[in-house]
Amino acid sequence: QVQLVESGGGLVQAGGSLRLSCAASGRTFSMYAMGWFRAAPGKEREFVAAISWSGSPTSYADSVKGRFTISRDNAKNTVYLQMHSLKPEDTAVYYCGVSRGGSRWNKGSDYDLWGQGTQVTVSS
Repeated sequence: QVQLVESGGGLVQAGGSLRLSCAASGRTFSMYAMGWFRAAPGKEREFVAAISWSGSPTSYADSVKGRFTISRDNAKNTVYLQMHSLKPEDTAVYYCGVSRGGSRWNKGSDYDLWGQGTQVTVSS
């Protein structure tokens, strides 16, 4: 069964850090770009970060630039999202996805496989 499993979410105070992981199983995703999106309560899923199959280039939403870093370990079929200087507005369910193979990465429709999500809550 092909699936993505996110982990690493939790409750953290503003200014704190978390590292999210997304482990893929069932087949290798090493030749595909992967991305992180998030959905806050009552809001649509929004792009956070993406990374090419090789690890470079990467792309970030303006709201997280300089605070979040996306990386991947193709040997482990895993993509990470290191989050620093967290803010209450970062509170959301974070999802990872596998791209369809196109050159655009910042829309949900650019991805065709999603994990179940992991909750990140930042308290003020």
